[in-house]
Amino acid sequence: MIFSGIQALAGSSMEKIALRFEREILSYGALVYEVDQVASHLVNAGVSVDTPVGVYCENGSATMILYYAVAKIGGTFVPLNAVLTAAEASYIIDHAQIKYLFVDQALASVAREAVGERRCQIFDTGSFVRGAKGAKLANTFEGRNADFLIVYTSGSTGVPKAVRYTQDAEYAGNRSLIELWSITPEDKVLVSLPLGFLYGLSTAASMAFQAGAEVILLRKFRPADVLNAIVEHKVTVFHGVPTMFSMMLEYAEQNDLKFDLSFMRLFISAGAPLSRELKERFERRFNKKIEDYYALTEVRPVFGRYASRAVELPPGAIGQAAPGVEVKLMTTDGQLAAVEEVGEVWVKAPATTSGYYKAAELTSTSFVDGFFRTGDLGFRDAEGFYYLTGRIKDIIIKGGANIAPAEVEDVICEHPSVLLASVIGIPDPKFGELPFAYFVTTPGKEVTDQELLSHCRSKLAEFKVPVNFTQLSEMPLGSTSKIDKKALLELWRQTQNA
Repeated sequence: MIFSGIQALAGSSMEKIALRFEREILSYGALVYEVDQVASHLVNAGVSVDTPVGVYCENGSATMILYYAVAKIGGTFVPLNAVLTAAEASYIIDHAQIKYLFVDQALASVAREAVGERRCQIFDTGSFVRGAKGAKLANTFEGRNADFLIVYTSGSTGVPKAVRYTQDAEYAGNRSLIELWSITPEDKVLVSLPLGFLYGLSTAASMAFQAGAEVILLRKFRPADVLNAIVEHKVTVFHGVPTMFSMMLEYAEQNDLKFDLSFMRLFISAGAPLSRELKERFERRFNKKIEDYYALTEVRPVFGRYASRAVELPPGAIGQAAPGVEVKLMTTDGQLAAVEEVGEVWVKAPATTSGYYKAAELTSTSFVDGFFRTGDLGFRDAEGFYYLTGRIKDIIIKGGANIAPAEVEDVICEHPSVLLASVIGIPDPKFGELPFAYFVTTPGKEVTDQELLSHCRSKLAEFKVPVNFTQLSEMPLGSTSKIDKKALLELWRQTQNA
């Protein structure tokens, strides 16, 4: 189904540009041809239906070609975020039972370390795609309920969760987003989000291809590159997280840059709350509003603003329910929340995960009658606009990336001089939140901040590493003898006011 969508577009718009990446330009006809060749090459290499195929690369056209090639033959596409350490990548390779791993030159040595002695073949992505020559496969896999995507995300337990999607769900999620944002073949969508994240891979890139739009892909996000690409290509749609918009604004303000962006339709922000101050400053500088969008790795889309409706969101609103989305707001006593009453957001969306891979118990507790329990709190007004007020789950969101405090705490406690550790999220104007660590040493042991910093950097992706390590003589405990994180946050606030 996923491949058939772009195949149909190639049949009707063969010469239309599908993808620009650096000096490479692919039409829809050329993209489908490349996918056919790579799919045949994958089959010859031993990939078949349900085979997990890992892709551990920086952004590039080859990642999207592999995405569609895996879809064509019915394999399972497993993206690995390019910022993961060898240890983090190793966990995913093991858990997903990846036997074929595609990497680029920048991550080749890390990938070899992650694979170690496992029976997993490593392929250079660029060489594999360029060298794909073979007969076109006669058939395209059309299984609707088999796993197509397994995307890993950190949960409140700190153990990476494997979120499963079928081709049917991926296609339906894209279709809902196309309707929400009124995406057409005339749109030009700039993608600088990592393709290792569902937001970049599916919500931005795959959605745009399914609509027949033109995708301008950047290897990574840099404010100057994004702004230059927007102007050069007359981009109409750009997806980001608040930190990206903050950095774009900061760059433009520092260099006193002004832009005519009359061609731009949508700046879309997701992944973390977007402050009113940032929205207002961005609009003053660029004369364009940033649109809020809400989804989770497990369900998409959820809330946003309909581009076809000339209705502004009320202050503080995240949006309305997206096409095909059912929402319940549930109170703590299990009742439906009244209008303007806060409740937990339960969602049933076009793209809803078919469950967590190898985690049946977690799957069963995360769903009630087909609705996914998001762990986020919010309310609905009388006009059907939704507002988020907080979250139940203990997650730090730094620049749109989720950090599970438990994962970071476990790493800190692996140091032989640390007895206890607790990580909290502290507010930051640029990233939204930053991880801040408190720790207690083992009696008779000592450790410096720099030693803990180096220890964490050796085991965690850089964005998860705490910005500060503060030693305490003892941890504050709550009534249940658990570490009282509210007390730690208050302690941090007191130090800021001292």
